[in-house]
Amino acid sequence: MAMGLVAVPETAWFEIDERYPAELAERARLLTEQRAEVYGAEPGSQKARAETLTLLIEHLTRVHPDWFERDGTTIFNHLTGEHWDIAAFDPLELAGRLVQEDLCLIETSPEGPRLTAAMLCFPSRWRLHEKLGHPLAEVHGKVPFYGERLARPVDRFMAHVRVGHIAGRLNWSVMDDPTLFQPTGKWRTAHDATITEQYAGGRLFLRVERQTLRRLPASGAVLFGIRVHVYPLAKAVTSPAIAACLAAAVRALPEEMAHYKSLPMFQAALLAWLDRFAASSHPR
Repeated sequence: MAMGLVAVPETAWFEIDERYPAELAERARLLTEQRAEVYGAEPGSQKARAETLTLLIEHLTRVHPDWFERDGTTIFNHLTGEHWDIAAFDPLELAGRLVQEDLCLIETSPEGPRLTAAMLCFPSRWRLHEKLGHPLAEVHGKVPFYGERLARPVDRFMAHVRVGHIAGRLNWSVMDDPTLFQPTGKWRTAHDATITEQYAGGRLFLRVERQTLRRLPASGAVLFGIRVHVYPLAKAVTSPAIAACLAAAVRALPEEMAHYKSLPMFQAALLAWLDRFAASSHPR
């Protein structure tokens, strides 16, 4: 259990790739059909939400001027053909309609860093309405070992994030569902007999979160970005060395963490598939 932080260049703050059109369309659909599940804001977070949009638009129009353009109060997205009246939208919602990342705002409170607003379209098995308004220690309260090993380092880091510095980290899981919007699914133990060693490569998916943290200079809030990548296991594991590495990582998980990630459902088949690949003499 470690934060595993690295520095992120300012130009790489947000990712834009070939999945951009499809993921932006999915974000718009979720806002229309399940807004209460994917957007929430506490009273008093307006300043941080407005600053998020201002900083994000400045970044996108400077780093990607061919794709994003601002004209007065209108932002043009040339990748999707859309344009938005900045004044007509909640600023955090509009920010979340421009990037593939989910956006969470964390602000200082007497109880510690607190989640005060979020645009969360692609949760990895957690519900925004259950976490909004709570300190990070409570947000992560059910994560095994978080309270003992990470709560204080995370709170300390949040208090000392420097303006102008972007920190990044990665988080991974193996899942049986490639859906981006996954508000539930932790702690499952029922064995799935349909996921066998033979079919694990096509039935399981490596889900990776690329997380970034940046201090907003005016409000003092920390903007926490989460970009989700999902790949079929057979496409993510491309060599015996990678298979061996992932197998070792799965085996190193304490039982509590494996249970939290719902790995018992298919762990035997996953490890058998990885071990067979790791023992092969040629990459795929």
